[in-house]
Parts: sequence; C-alpha cells; structure tokens
Amino acid sequence: MADTPTNNTVAKKKKAKRSVSAGQLHIQATFNNTIVTLTDAQGGALAASSAGACGFRGSKKGTAYAAQIAAEKAGTIAKQTYGLGKVAVFVKGVGLGRDAAIRAMQTVGIGIDTITDVTGVPHGGVRPKKARRV
Repeated sequence: MADTPTNNTVAKKKKAKRSVSAGQLHIQATFNNTIVTLTDAQGGALAASSAGACGFRGSKKGTAYAAQIAAEKAGTIAKQTYGLGKVAVFVKGVGLGRDAAIRAMQTVGIGIDTITDVTGVPHGGVRPKKARRV
C-alpha cells in the first residue's frame, strides 16, 4: 500500500476573517415587530436581530424601544465581527421602530450614508365585489 494520508495528519485550513467596511442596513418595521438585518454590498446577511429575538413579547415588540435594542444588538455584532463602518439604510414598513433603529446605529458607531424608503405601495387595488343580481 502507498502512503495515504490519514484523517489525523491532514491539517485544517483556518477560515480567513472577512472584513466589510461598507454595507447595507435593512429595517422592516411593522406594527407587531421590527426586524433589523445588516448585509454586505451584494446583500449577503452579516448580522440580524429582531425585537422578538431580544426578549420582547406581545405588544412590546412593536415599540420604538424594542427596535432600538434590536438594532444595537445587530450593529455591535456586525461591527465587532466584520468591522462594518458605513451603511446605506433601506426602511420598509410603517411601524414605530423606523427612526429608533436608525438612531441606534449611530450610537453603535456605524455611519449612515443614505436612507431610502422601500415600503411597498399597492397598485391596482383589491379585486372588486361581484355585480349584485336583482
């Protein structure tokens, strides 16, 4: 038999630490919850958090304070792990956490380049009621 390497002798390569200086911040603010996701420039998720994941339950999830805590949690993870410095903000929804999440990013130390509202706008409306037969 030839010299074949066994599992014990194969050295594992250490994964290179990725550094992302600029990225995107996606905030989905509904009346019931606020979801904060930090991504790289292509949209690959780096860190995410929500009011529910931070321990808020029921109607407290929809508050501005819950959104602030969720944004701070996701922001600190992204800054420590990837060195995130600047973000472009994309806000979706009409909840109370829209502004609070953006302000929380500034307190964490992540700069904000642009703020864009990407809330969906209905077009065409719902299907009309069928004609009444008399």
